[in-house]
Amino acid sequence: MIKDNQKHFNRLQVALDGLVTIVAYLISWYAMLRSVEGKAIGVLPPEFYMMVLVILVPFFLLLNYACGLYTPKRVQGRRLEGSNIVKANVIGGLGMMAAYFMLRLPDVSRLQIGLFLVLNVVLTFVERNIVRMTLMNMRRIGLNLKHILLVGYSRAAEEYIDRITQNPQWGYNVMGILDDSMPKGTTYKNIEVIGRTDALNELLEDNHPDEIAITLGLPEYYKLERIVAMCEKEGVHTKFIPDYSKIIPTKPYTEDLLGLAVINIRHVPLSNTFNMMVKRAMDLVGSIICIILFSPVMLVTALLIKGTSKGPLIFTQERVGLHNKPFQMYKFRSMEVQAKSEEKKGWTIKNDPRVTPVGRFIRKTSIDELPQLFNVLKGDMSLVGPRPERPQFVEKFREEIPRYMVKHQVRPGMTGWAQINGYRGNTSIRKRIEYDLYYIENWTVGLDIKILFLTVFKGFVNKNAY
Repeated sequence: MIKDNQKHFNRLQVALDGLVTIVAYLISWYAMLRSVEGKAIGVLPPEFYMMVLVILVPFFLLLNYACGLYTPKRVQGRRLEGSNIVKANVIGGLGMMAAYFMLRLPDVSRLQIGLFLVLNVVLTFVERNIVRMTLMNMRRIGLNLKHILLVGYSRAAEEYIDRITQNPQWGYNVMGILDDSMPKGTTYKNIEVIGRTDALNELLEDNHPDEIAITLGLPEYYKLERIVAMCEKEGVHTKFIPDYSKIIPTKPYTEDLLGLAVINIRHVPLSNTFNMMVKRAMDLVGSIICIILFSPVMLVTALLIKGTSKGPLIFTQERVGLHNKPFQMYKFRSMEVQAKSEEKKGWTIKNDPRVTPVGRFIRKTSIDELPQLFNVLKGDMSLVGPRPERPQFVEKFREEIPRYMVKHQVRPGMTGWAQINGYRGNTSIRKRIEYDLYYIENWTVGLDIKILFLTVFKGFVNKNAY
């Protein structure tokens, strides 16, 4: 059975990871001895390094486990596995340095530690990709498959089958579908309805599937208790794929409330206090550094604006921010001074006569947005997040675009996932919201750093800025 295969495979994977750690450590130790001048870096005896290795292997295996590296590979992508490998080794490296510091061992080679960590990451990634490719090839020829029976024909069943057929490397084989409303013989992508739900007991006894996936449609949820009871009676692993794609078109998550399962409609990582603190710390440090770095540019821009047109240097405009609260957003003035009523009429158009010559340049290069660094410093905005909009447009879009108001569950940003993907200025609001929602639901420190990095290459010059 697949469960036994998985158990044996996990043991093999642990052994391979341990072997890779040993090899990486021994190579780094040997390289330390063979320094450029032929002298050892560090004066500790070889016995010390071998004793460290004995402790190091189980320590790193525990870190691998803690970082999710021993979950089934069927649906875990290379990127996720790679990031978890890096995470485990970064934590491991910090742990090694902390242990050496507390034990007061100044003669330990920092070079050897660094080389070991790099080698361990690279070799583990190579080893795991070899294993992954081996398993994928085995599944393509029909070995190590997971046989699944679906109970219920619904949109959820079709979406599940879509993903399985698009990813044969997962090794899932759908034996068929049981359903009470669809006639026997109905097929979807070569997966056939093979009977009614009443036949579940007989199928479980005769065919011994590895897994049951309950994919009932919403009107049939009253059958859940009976179907789960049949599956539990046979001891087969069962999972439930809810048919809520049109009701909850997002990424929900569950929490345990004293034994009561509560489904949260949307996963917002920045609702976590620790995540909020980390992001705010990044904003404070980042905004201060950027203000210092860009102060010459802001000074020159201020002089150009003051010398070429009448009016204030800074233009303030009300925008809607976190939790729908309004705030005053700062920009360098790029247009001739106009009445407040005129400002509210709409967006700037191409060749807008209100834009000054200096304003046209600073809008095109996003220099006009540099004063928003002070909004970030104040806490009105973040370096990265959905772009804030004016109140009148918020009221308009909330009625026209589903889930538009979700963007206000996080602080608005100077740049964002939508902007670096080309959705800024005169572009589709609906597409922009799709990218904003992806950012909100998938936020990580790494994603913020990626967006800031790409902003340097993609985000400053805006072809849609008029």
